[in-house]
Amino acid sequence: MINQFFTFSSTIERLRQGPLSEYLDAYAASVAEQGYARHSIRRQIVAIADFSWWLRKRHIELCDLDSRVVDRFLRLRRRQQRLGRSDPKALQRMLALLCEMSMVKCPPVVARTAYSEVTADFQRYLSQDLGRSLSTLKNYTPFVDQFLSERFHDRAPSFTSLRAPDVTGFVIRHAHQLSPLRAGLMVTALRSFFRYLRHQGAIATDLAGCVPTVPVWSLSTLPRFLPTAAVERLLERCDRQTAVGRRNYAILLLLARLGVRAGEVMGLSLDDIDWSTALIAIRGKGGKSAQLPLPSDVGAALADYLRHDRPHSTTRRVFLRHRAPLVGFDNPSTISTIVRRALKHAGVESAHKGAHVLRHSLATSLLRHGGSLDEIGELLRHASPDTTAIYAKVDVGALHTLALPWPGGGR
Repeated sequence: MINQFFTFSSTIERLRQGPLSEYLDAYAASVAEQGYARHSIRRQIVAIADFSWWLRKRHIELCDLDSRVVDRFLRLRRRQQRLGRSDPKALQRMLALLCEMSMVKCPPVVARTAYSEVTADFQRYLSQDLGRSLSTLKNYTPFVDQFLSERFHDRAPSFTSLRAPDVTGFVIRHAHQLSPLRAGLMVTALRSFFRYLRHQGAIATDLAGCVPTVPVWSLSTLPRFLPTAAVERLLERCDRQTAVGRRNYAILLLLARLGVRAGEVMGLSLDDIDWSTALIAIRGKGGKSAQLPLPSDVGAALADYLRHDRPHSTTRRVFLRHRAPLVGFDNPSTISTIVRRALKHAGVESAHKGAHVLRHSLATSLLRHGGSLDEIGELLRHASPDTTAIYAKVDVGALHTLALPWPGGGR
């Protein structure tokens, strides 16, 4: 297969030398299937061929190949200033392919500590039993790991020995090092973990009730939002001359018109869009799904992207990377990055630049145009009316009627 990437027979002959030569075709087929461009595959094959030639000169057999040997080669290339940007990943992919083919020893599975097994079971409980999102798992686990590490070190955890001072002491030591929001997340994670332990019968005491409360006053903050004109400017200035630009425009419209979260955009599937009824299924927090009407401009942007710009892929995700591997985004932060770059390109100043600012902006705009808090809560799929109540503070006109007269002055 590599013959189609190289013109000169002398180059092909050089590529055919060394212990990795007979696996280059399989590698080329593998990365081509992932959507890598021809010029990228050519560079990767040359890097692997150079590595193979180096292995031959060093008399290193295939059975002795592992990540340490790869690191030696990469250090040499770096000293020689011949290391390409894509070379390390190409060699890692080649090593993984050889491992799958059982041609080299696969790296040993890292031994799991006693408490890492506990956190893994806790994650499964959050995901499967409670339907929590991947971002919740990523946010909770580090705090639980840190607590178990400090309390039990390398010993097997004895949960029956846990007492309230262990819990309060941990929170007191670390809360002042975190922002109020992070500290609040820490105590929420710990409460959830201790409820899990009690659910499993590992503890009899309600340690969740021992977790101190971090004072983050309800409704003490204002929602971060953009004026309607700024949102429209953001959309108008979005570059729709490229495939990536049109993909990003569809993402921005989803955020701005439907108020979806970054993780919901990332997880959107082709099966979630019902074109016949103009409905879109949004899978939100806790595994809950809601059918929302698909606005005409959002539907048009999605259809344009899917028809002309979405790369061919076996994945059912709606939004894909435009550089290989052609898969869906792996982190909601990618959606926030798209928003941040769009804000900069449009020249829109905003103290908050993540994807959530468009969700808040939609709610604020609806309220100012006569929407009720109940309607906004239904659109944003809030589990509690208290979550929606924060938007009442931006309705200055309604709040003005509630203001008391200033002593000795005008209203």
